[in-house]
Amino acid sequence: MDKPLRRVAIFALLLFFGLMAQLNYVQGSQAEALRTDSNNARQYADVFNSPRGQITAGGQVLAKSDLTGKDNPKYGRTYKDGLIFSPTTGFFNGGASKVEMAYNSLLGGKDKRITQQRWFDTFIGKKAEGANVELALNTQAQTLAYNRLKGSTSRRAGAAVIDIETGAIVVLASYPSFDPNEVTPQKGIPGGKRLVQLENTPGVIKPLIDNAMSQTFPPGSTFKTVTAAIAMEQNNLTSSSRVNTGRLVLPESNSPLRNSHDTGECAGSASLRGAFAESCNTTFAELAMQMGIERLNQGASKFGFNKRVEIEPDLYATESDVPVSIKNAKTGETIQTGQDGTARSGIGQENVRSTPLQMAMVASAVANDGKIMKPYLVQKVRAQDQSELYKAEPTRFAQAIKEDTADQLADMMRAVVTEGTAKNLAQFNIAGKTGTAEQGGDNPNARWFMGFAPMDKPKYAFAVITEGKGSGGGAAGPVAGAIMQAVLRE
Repeated sequence: MDKPLRRVAIFALLLFFGLMAQLNYVQGSQAEALRTDSNNARQYADVFNSPRGQITAGGQVLAKSDLTGKDNPKYGRTYKDGLIFSPTTGFFNGGASKVEMAYNSLLGGKDKRITQQRWFDTFIGKKAEGANVELALNTQAQTLAYNRLKGSTSRRAGAAVIDIETGAIVVLASYPSFDPNEVTPQKGIPGGKRLVQLENTPGVIKPLIDNAMSQTFPPGSTFKTVTAAIAMEQNNLTSSSRVNTGRLVLPESNSPLRNSHDTGECAGSASLRGAFAESCNTTFAELAMQMGIERLNQGASKFGFNKRVEIEPDLYATESDVPVSIKNAKTGETIQTGQDGTARSGIGQENVRSTPLQMAMVASAVANDGKIMKPYLVQKVRAQDQSELYKAEPTRFAQAIKEDTADQLADMMRAVVTEGTAKNLAQFNIAGKTGTAEQGGDNPNARWFMGFAPMDKPKYAFAVITEGKGSGGGAAGPVAGAIMQAVLRE
């Protein structure tokens, strides 16, 4: 063989080996990533013709696959009480959301933890069966939460409850909601059209976007818990420190920032505990100005603000924010949060936004010696032969505050119910903080109650938001109390 021909042959051989190496790399190490990529629609279409695993909670089957009697799709998807449980299960229809999306490869039988275990089935062409996913939900409390939220408003409402020691999400309820049975594979084209209709719902009410972990609201006075925590840790305040509760004039606008009342603890001076219990705006606005927006932002970040919190693989809670600056939507100009804005941020207004899940995380830090555990929805995953493929392991998310700070804040939250703005909630054995946030224009108030239960030996942290007229203590508080009674009946 002459020299040029030998070079061509060697080059062709190198190309062949390079191609084989690339194929092995793609089919081996990259196969799972490519198959589960969100842009790969075939990962969903393929399982229409295979039984998909169940999603369960508390012994109830919340989502399952049934034969349709058709060639394609051979299997449909059925959801129990879809309006109640869709904030957790999500939907499956050529696309997916929530747990259906996060655990798609396991539910669909494509995950390597199944295929490697059932390699012989794959070898003979038998499709692996999808695994069953078990949620940590308290189904009775979830059902009650949905119904109470629905009865509380004609607008939006949401509730989140987490186990403070594990991070397990036991309630994640939203109103309005949607029924995933309307968009299942067996619905065909009408189901696809219904999904598009839901995605394009006009106005602020978006049924596909749950109001518990995927929608943010101004947290109002519930955020005073964060402001108080930062001030206690950075300014060496204690719950008994004397603070100003009287008149406050904002420095930039020269306009007064008012309390809801100017009597009792809000008459001029009080302990931090008293100012918190009666929710004196001037106290926490002044504390925020003293620390500045940067320190308020950084302190809030320790609780989970200003970042996306991962709940399950590729499933994140919407970011809750304490902005240092915002961008003008029309001009693109960056607008810094000034002194007036910092004061309003300290009381959960201005541009501060939070999900109920985030405020429940704040409450869990108070109830759990300053620790926040990583929130999660899925407790276990089992293959069809009942072998355990996954089990949730409690993981610390953050040490948001010191243990002593948490203990003092817990006492302050108890005082809200025993002697402050939520005395109407004493029968529920809960502690917490009320919040009533103005949303501007013709929008109704964001009415909040967040806290922990039981009052003396807390096990769970919670947050409830419901939109409408009136106050957080009067509207959201009783809803939260009823939900926690159901949770504690477990």
